[in-house]
Amino acid sequence: MPRIFDPLRFCIPASLILLAWPGSASAADGLDGATLSWPWALPFVGILLSIATGPLLFKAIWHHHYGKLALAWGALVLLPMALIHGAPVALAAFIHAALGEYLSFIVLLFALYVVAGGILVTGNLRGTPLSNTTLLAFGTLIASIVGTTGAAMILIRPLLRANEGRQFNAHVVVFFIFLVCNIGGALTPLGDPPLFIGFLKGVEFFWTAKHLWLQTLLVAGVVLAIFVMLDVSLARREPKARMDKSALNLKVHGLINLALIAMIIGAILGSAIWRPGITFDIYGTPLELQNIVRDAGLLLIAALSLWLTPDEHREANGFSFEPIREVAILFAAIFICIIPVMAMLDAGANGPLSGLLGAVTAPDGTPRNVVYFWLTGALSGFLDNAPTYLVFFGLAGGDAQRLMTDLAPTLAAISMGAVYMGALTYIGNAPNFMVYAIASERGVQMPSFFGYMLWSVGILIPVFVVLSLVLV
Repeated sequence: MPRIFDPLRFCIPASLILLAWPGSASAADGLDGATLSWPWALPFVGILLSIATGPLLFKAIWHHHYGKLALAWGALVLLPMALIHGAPVALAAFIHAALGEYLSFIVLLFALYVVAGGILVTGNLRGTPLSNTTLLAFGTLIASIVGTTGAAMILIRPLLRANEGRQFNAHVVVFFIFLVCNIGGALTPLGDPPLFIGFLKGVEFFWTAKHLWLQTLLVAGVVLAIFVMLDVSLARREPKARMDKSALNLKVHGLINLALIAMIIGAILGSAIWRPGITFDIYGTPLELQNIVRDAGLLLIAALSLWLTPDEHREANGFSFEPIREVAILFAAIFICIIPVMAMLDAGANGPLSGLLGAVTAPDGTPRNVVYFWLTGALSGFLDNAPTYLVFFGLAGGDAQRLMTDLAPTLAAISMGAVYMGALTYIGNAPNFMVYAIASERGVQMPSFFGYMLWSVGILIPVFVVLSLVLV
């Protein structure tokens, strides 16, 4: 079995080096963002650009060396930080990023990935407009429950099998990316990584469902209606033999994993409800008991899924640990590289990123929610939506209680931008490129990177313009 948490190969040695550095823990009181300058943000920009361009422009090199690149970008933050600001400050920042933010994030993604990978859908589903629309609608619906990655991995292969006899089928996968891999994940922290980061920062579990259900219904409904019109038009041009409407014989295997998904939801909700007030301090980073129990429970659920699911189900799904391993390694670097960026944002008007703060803030101090929506969304489409959400969450003040109440429209704008506009490119959200790769491997003539953008800009941008005028 491949190593899943390879970032620890970097994290543990780095921790030992910093622990051995002269200095006391009392000095580790955090970075002062006002004393930093913009070059500290370059490693963060570098790792995101590497992720954005590597798989597309340097596929072979990227596949073999992305771990080394991640290590290099992380080292460009930690080592200068230790030399300039002291090892205790660097160590405290590293431990906070690793244990306070990254660990819970990657554990949830791992659990959802493993459990969803054990659900196998088989049968003779046909790629008619009705069945395609039903699959897309169902995938959009469950994406907030099993995650966009989970929903995509459960449904993409049945969708491809259903449409493999059609002459025109690339558009089905494109809309699948729009709806199942992105828009459908907007209602819970389980749905999309940015929202789980918000949950870890203190946003209530059901906050997005309460505040974004209407916007998500509007966006998903309009995009699905466009798909229906397009698919019906293209289906009429297909030979009748390819549009066979024989009876369905669908079967779902690995049903135990549905119960395990319910256990994942229970673990997340339980950590939000059960608060024993017990906290462990690890070099200045508080770790609450309920979060430790939750993460341990999620790992146990993943182990149960691996044990209880027949291997042939995962083999039929093309399941492997490589995608989640890559995500774990790259996000370890992202969470390290974002340390000085968040410190500069925390400095507000006194920090080097005050210009960005000015762009999203009116002269009277009120937030420009439409700007938050479009800036978060545009960067999410070309970088990765999870760290982009984190940046703008911090830019809006980083206080979850205030963002959920007085600044609720701002938090809604950031959440919608990060989730919805992750669909703008193949690299906006992790499942986008995974679906693209699977579809291409199965012989679907998928559009190129810029060809896909013609679809996303032409279809999604008008919808988002309407959304920003009506509801943001």
